[in-house]
Amino acid sequence: MSESRESLYLGRASGFAEQEKKAASTSSAVSWLRVGVFVAGLGLAYHFFNTGNSTAGAVTILVFYGLFILVMRWHSGLNFRYQQLRLLRMVNEQEVERLQGKLNKFDSGQEFVDDHHPYTSDLDIFGHNSLFQLLNHSVTSIGKLKLATWLRQAGTPQEVLQRQEAVAELASPNQLDWLQELLALPMHYKHDAESAEGFINWFRNKAFFRQHAWLKPLLFILPVLTLAAIAAWFYGLSGWIAVALLLVQFLLAYRFRVERDEYYEKSIGIYEAMRSYTKQLQHIEGHQYSSPVLQSLQQELKASGTKASASINKLANIIDFFSWRLSTLMAFFLNNTLLWDFVWIYRLESWKEQYLQQLERSLEVLAELEALASIAAFQHAHPQFAVPQLSPTPFLYQATALAHPLIFSVKPVANDFEMQGAGHSIVITGSNMSGKTTFLRTVGINMVLALLGAPVCARSMTVAPAQVYTAMRTADNLAENTSSFYAELKRLRMLLELTEQGEPVFYLLDEILKGTNSRDRHLGAMSLIRQLHKRNASGLISTHDLELGAMEQELPGGVENYSFNSDIIGDKINFDYKLTPGLCRSFNASKLMQLMGIEIEEEA
Repeated sequence: MSESRESLYLGRASGFAEQEKKAASTSSAVSWLRVGVFVAGLGLAYHFFNTGNSTAGAVTILVFYGLFILVMRWHSGLNFRYQQLRLLRMVNEQEVERLQGKLNKFDSGQEFVDDHHPYTSDLDIFGHNSLFQLLNHSVTSIGKLKLATWLRQAGTPQEVLQRQEAVAELASPNQLDWLQELLALPMHYKHDAESAEGFINWFRNKAFFRQHAWLKPLLFILPVLTLAAIAAWFYGLSGWIAVALLLVQFLLAYRFRVERDEYYEKSIGIYEAMRSYTKQLQHIEGHQYSSPVLQSLQQELKASGTKASASINKLANIIDFFSWRLSTLMAFFLNNTLLWDFVWIYRLESWKEQYLQQLERSLEVLAELEALASIAAFQHAHPQFAVPQLSPTPFLYQATALAHPLIFSVKPVANDFEMQGAGHSIVITGSNMSGKTTFLRTVGINMVLALLGAPVCARSMTVAPAQVYTAMRTADNLAENTSSFYAELKRLRMLLELTEQGEPVFYLLDEILKGTNSRDRHLGAMSLIRQLHKRNASGLISTHDLELGAMEQELPGGVENYSFNSDIIGDKINFDYKLTPGLCRSFNASKLMQLMGIEIEEEA
């Protein structure tokens, strides 16, 4: 099935490449037409003025200027479409790379890595070769943050069901064109500057004209008086009035230079993002949805009477006009005759009073739709993955053909797995490299996907909501003066504290207490299992210690033994990576050491 999806994306990429070439050719032709209009207008106007027909010359300038603007806008639209086709080709090429496991070029979500989180570090949710790289299709900061938030915190059963419903619609084959258009639109713009959230938090508490109310009337009076005085100067009246008014504007600009610069720097940092959000929201607002969840989100974008795209576009236009100050000469002229910066600061604050609250909610809706779009693209790319069912049965985890979504081998080994009930521990024994730890991660990462609202790497899956908790990659920390053993103890203490809160906890513990001697390790591991058995918690524990298997008799029904096994044939060790009931039959550490050149002497 993944091969058919790969063929689909390659075919679409090829089709967009052909359209891209045609669009580039058309755009180039219109670009030359724009040059031709400019040259023709200039030549014709020169002819009329040179022959003394000033009226015809002026009319020619006006006509050709308007024509030039029309052609320029036409060319701008054509160029945008050309870029969109190029980006749509890239979107499909990237889908192929994801299917092939080539994740290095994608955003790793490194800023979301948190070694103290209950599970994200151990399950490769963020970072190199992570689930975030596989799932995330957003380039905006708000879309990434929303998806990361969902990955770090499981949704409620109602939220999960709503997300599944919305994703099912967006992932349907007849929505693919619309979905990929949405994914490509933000790629036109830069999203590495000031975040929208940072701008909103700064802007909310700003009130320049409330603090300097006396400046408001000057915005409308002073530029008119200044321009009138300059015009009167040209008609022979005294120029001192004009000079005085220009000096007043200069002094005002100098007095508030810090405030003007702050407003500009904060607003220009989100300009590209606002242009992006406008395009995305227009795409979302103009679409028809059947899912009540998507319909509700769309209605929120229109709730205030003004479309969200229109209000955000107004903000982008204000920032665009504000940016005319970038030219030193232009800034000097505009600010000393028209109070340019003050005018656009005033427009910004007027916009805030009317639309800031709508902006905050609109971006929340957009972020949610972007996160849903990422999950939908993932679901479309993996139609063989199952949409999991949620169950009210405590700690039910039932899956057939369960595999790891980040293992991209030709035929990954899948396992059936089932457990349920609180106070239930599954002890998994096995030889080195047999797949114990990978299986724990497989169980965990698919549970995270299920509680995200995404499809899982399995033929079928039913799971009960619970807080996932892991203790796998514990390491020493020189900065915190912490040994690996103490780091593991801290991790286990966090687990016990979490289970004391009463909420269901699904734990995945790999080789617990491996940093101490055998006797203390056995004693500690058994004590931990007994303690967890009495709490609202269940999970899996991997170990090399066969002694833990004896707990199946001590706590019948509360502890089950499973294993991964290997066979040694000559100098080769064969792994089947299949989960088997019961304790491990054989271990291979000695053979592995021999294969690495260590001479093992048998004890007499």
